[in-house]
Amino acid sequence: MTTALLQSSIQSLPLLARGKVRDMYAVGEDKLLIVASDRISAFDVILDDPIPGKGQVLKELTDFWLAKLAHVLPNHSTGIRPEDVVAPSERDQVVGRAVVVKRLRPILVEAVARGYLIGSGWKDYQATGAVCGIRLPAGLKQAGKLPEPIFTPAAKAEFGLHDENVDFDHVVKAVGTAMAARIRDVTLQLYSEASAFAATKGIIIADTKFEFGLDDQGVLHLMDEVLTPDSSRFWPADGYREGISPPSFDKQFVRDWLETQPWDKTPPAPRLPADVIQKTAAKYREALERLTR
Repeated sequence: MTTALLQSSIQSLPLLARGKVRDMYAVGEDKLLIVASDRISAFDVILDDPIPGKGQVLKELTDFWLAKLAHVLPNHSTGIRPEDVVAPSERDQVVGRAVVVKRLRPILVEAVARGYLIGSGWKDYQATGAVCGIRLPAGLKQAGKLPEPIFTPAAKAEFGLHDENVDFDHVVKAVGTAMAARIRDVTLQLYSEASAFAATKGIIIADTKFEFGLDDQGVLHLMDEVLTPDSSRFWPADGYREGISPPSFDKQFVRDWLETQPWDKTPPAPRLPADVIQKTAAKYREALERLTR
């Protein structure tokens, strides 16, 4: 099994931040080095046990989708090799798992597209009959396919806190009417095109979240990770049915195991058994192989 990278330690560049999975370093004034570690989070808590090879899967899948969806809007890619911006002794930390990207001004809204009723959307629907202020037909079941994909944004929480589902008006107040509409429309276009492609590979994309940023000219860019098992729910089409949380290629496997544990979803999380780590790593690799091969 691949040796896991829990945390990078690049000394040749200034460290800007460590997220749940990614470590970010400054490359001059206008670019970033983003290193995808093998950390895994669930319910907004970083687990103590990394998933070997996960960072490489996230990086390769994001590269794949950015290329496939580049016609929809610009993205953060620069084409600069990460090995060329770090010290020679640090190259093994970045090969296959890091990218050099444009330094953008992030829009602090998670742009979520849902095609199926699962996760927090299912819980909201059970309580209110709506998701993020969007009324839905009565009688829908868990994992049921929605009449059409919906835009269900979330407000990005401070580190360690839970993101909160919000309505479209929240996005309008945050970024203005025109930009909010642009984000909604491009989110649904990205999701629809990706879902149609994934269906040809036998995979249902139940939902996904995108992150956007603006360059110095105010042009909207797609950034961060794109359509990975960390930011999306991937279900095998041949294992899908309504009324259950379907089997998946993503970290829902870890979430489902954690739900069986006596845990209040605050740090520290339960330690993952070896078999859960191994099976999760295999799920990530299978998602990559099925979508890109």
